[in-house]
Amino acid sequence: MEPASTTGGSETTRLVGPRDRGGAGGALDLFTEAPEPLPEEPKPMEMSFHHCHREPLPQPGLTPERMQAQRQLCTACAVCCVFMAGEVVGGYLAHSLAIMTDAAHLLADVGSMMGSLFSLWLSTRPATRTMTFGWHRSETLGALASVVSLWMVTGILLYLAFIRLLHSDYHIEGGAMLLTASIAVCANLLMAFVLHQAGPPHSHGSRGPEYAPLEEGSGEPLPLGNTSVRAAFVHVLGDLLQSLGVLIASILIYFKPQYKAADPISTFLFSICALGSTAPTLRDVLRVLMEGTPRSVGFEPVRDTLLSVPGVRATHELHLWSLTFTHYVASAHLAIDSTADPEAVLAEATSRLHSRFGFSSCTLQVEQYQPEMAQCLRCQEPPQA
Repeated sequence: MEPASTTGGSETTRLVGPRDRGGAGGALDLFTEAPEPLPEEPKPMEMSFHHCHREPLPQPGLTPERMQAQRQLCTACAVCCVFMAGEVVGGYLAHSLAIMTDAAHLLADVGSMMGSLFSLWLSTRPATRTMTFGWHRSETLGALASVVSLWMVTGILLYLAFIRLLHSDYHIEGGAMLLTASIAVCANLLMAFVLHQAGPPHSHGSRGPEYAPLEEGSGEPLPLGNTSVRAAFVHVLGDLLQSLGVLIASILIYFKPQYKAADPISTFLFSICALGSTAPTLRDVLRVLMEGTPRSVGFEPVRDTLLSVPGVRATHELHLWSLTFTHYVASAHLAIDSTADPEAVLAEATSRLHSRFGFSSCTLQVEQYQPEMAQCLRCQEPPQA
C-alpha cells in the first residue's frame, strides 16, 4: 500500500503499509508525529527607560526629600504650638501688644504648616482623567495660603499698633515682657534650625524638589529644599526678626518704663519687615499660578537649544510653564527638513530639554518645514513682556 498523509491542525497523521513496517502483513498502523513548536511570544524586556519617557515610573508615596520636609514641618509645628501657648499667657500677663503680635504670628505659622502638611499628602495622589497633571500644584497653593495668612494677621496687628500710638492708656509689665520675649527668640531660633535645609546635591525636574529663584537662563536652581518648607522657613525668619525687635523693646521698657511706646512701635516696624520677607515667595507663587515661564529657565535659551538640534529649521508654539517651583513643563512645534528623521529629532530635542533645563514633561510636535511659516502670524514668537 502506498503511503498517504493528511494534515489537520498542528498534528500530521500518516497511514503506513507493510513495506514501511517490515513484516506486519496487510495491517495498517496509525501513529502521530510530534507537533511543530509554535513561535514563542516575545517576553517583555526590562528597560532602564520607557520608549518615550526619560525617567522611570515614580514610586507611590512621598519621595525621600518630601518625607524629610514632612518630618521638619511636623517638628516645627509641635514646637510652634508649645511656644505659642506660652506667648499668649506671657503677653496677657505683661499687657504687651508686641508679645501678642508675636503669638499671633506663631498661630499663623501653625496654620500654614498644617496646610503645607496637607498639601504634601495631597500631592502624592496619582493623576486622574480629571486632574491629568496630578496634584503637584497643591504644594504651591499651600505656600500661597502661608503667605496670605501672615499678611492678614499682620494687617490686623498693624492696626492695633496704630491705635496704641494714638492712645497712651495702657500699662506694660516689663519683667514679664522681657522673659516672654527671650523665650520667643529661642523658640524662633529652634524652629529656624529645624526648617533649615542644607539639602543634597541639586537635581532637576521631578527628581528632586530643590528650588531657589535665580536669574533667567541660569538653569541651576540652588538647593533650598521643598517649597512648603522654604515658605515656612521664610515665615519663621520674619517672626525671628520681630521677636528680636520685641526683645529689644522689652529691655528698653524694663529699664525705662516711660518708653512704653516702644511696644507698638516695634510691632509696627517689624510687622512691615515680616511682610517684606514674604514678598519674594508671593511673587514666585503668583508666577506659577499664572503659568509664567520658570524663573530659572529663559525663553531664548530653550528656543536656541531646539533650533540647534540637527534637522530643525524653525520652532513655534513654544510654551514654558511650571506646576511647582521645580516641576517644569514645555511644549513646542518643531519644523524639520524633509530629509530629517522625525524620531531622531524628537529624541534629541527631548533629551536636550531634559538635561539642560530640567523639564519634567516635554510635548513636542514634529512637522515638515514649509516656507510660508515665516509669514504665518501664529508661528511668530511672542513679544517681550
